[in-house]
Amino acid sequence: MSHLAKDMTPQVTWRDITPGCNIYEGGTSVTVETCDWRTERPVIDFAKCKQCLLCVPVCPDMSIPVKDGKRGDFNYFFCKGCGVCANACSFGAITMVAEAK
Repeated sequence: MSHLAKDMTPQVTWRDITPGCNIYEGGTSVTVETCDWRTERPVIDFAKCKQCLLCVPVCPDMSIPVKDGKRGDFNYFFCKGCGVCANACSFGAITMVAEAK
């Protein structure tokens, strides 16, 4: 029986997990902080945002929370700063800015 990487314990070693280059489950940044190497970050201008939510499904890291049918501000804990959301926004409500370190 193959285990997932998150199931590793002293009894379940790397030899017991699924082989590399095979994808057996959906990826999610919910389990991994990804923001420590970002060079740019998206910033939303809610005055321009039409709440179309087109940016939400294109975010590879689920960094755009939605509650009651409306998007919230970015969750920078998981955002990689890829800019896909800014490219998807037809209203110019999302801009990429340099990350301050």
